[in-house]
Amino acid sequence: MIENALRLLHESGSQKLFLFLNTLQECRWWLKSGIKEREHIILVIPQDMKVPVGNLRNSCIAVIKSWAGNQSRFSRIKYAFLHGVMQGMIAEDSKVVCVLGPSGKNHLDTITIHDLSLSWSEEFPFEVKGIIKNKAFHTIMAVVDIALDIGALGREGKSVGTIFVIGDTEHVLRYSHQAVFNAFKGYSRGERMVSQPEVVESIKELAKLDGAIIVSEEGIVEAAGRHLDAGGARAKRFRGLGARHRAAMGITRRTRAVAVVVSESTGKVTVFEKGRIVSTLEPLISRRLV
Repeated sequence: MIENALRLLHESGSQKLFLFLNTLQECRWWLKSGIKEREHIILVIPQDMKVPVGNLRNSCIAVIKSWAGNQSRFSRIKYAFLHGVMQGMIAEDSKVVCVLGPSGKNHLDTITIHDLSLSWSEEFPFEVKGIIKNKAFHTIMAVVDIALDIGALGREGKSVGTIFVIGDTEHVLRYSHQAVFNAFKGYSRGERMVSQPEVVESIKELAKLDGAIIVSEEGIVEAAGRHLDAGGARAKRFRGLGARHRAAMGITRRTRAVAVVVSESTGKVTVFEKGRIVSTLEPLISRRLV
């Protein structure tokens, strides 16, 4: 399958091949595979995989550590593309071949080809040029990781929906008000960074409450429990979306912020910019942890 994918890479004029390895068994197979043409290959592995990354890097041009939970195939591909652009491995208009299998399984069964310069279908939106150039891009990706955890696992055995608003904090706070007590008030900037594990756990707990979680472009949690006053989208094509999604459209249309919404009913993570859906990511909900 890898040989066929490399042939498609050359025939399609693609620049890179993303090879998704889910398990240690697959990594060991790859290291012993003997495939020689590796100068185009980027490996994508789960964040929590206990494998010597140095060995893998010697077998390819780069390694991407992806969100450790289960996602649909398209969701895993989109997530890897975002990280690939963020780390300078691919450009926002690259052509990429992907080889992957079912999440968490030991076999490869799918080859896909993507031209990132073209708009994806409405079912699988991926129009992220704006957020890739956003100063808050690293923070957006950190928040997406948290959102995927919430969407996949919920909290205390129950489904949870929430909304994050990242960047343009001054205007976001102006177009919102405190609905419940702000649990982050009074803490120093360093104690409110989304890169801190204890902050991540606090966010997951506070996600059960009503209101949005506001994060600055530097990754500082400014507030939780904010009601967004910017007005939701009322266009016909947005009917059927929940209040959080409409609020996300409203706040991103009125400010330069990016919003990330977790659906309580499906766990799907939706990213908004300028009042539009620019990407969706779909964690696979196999079980809820109590």
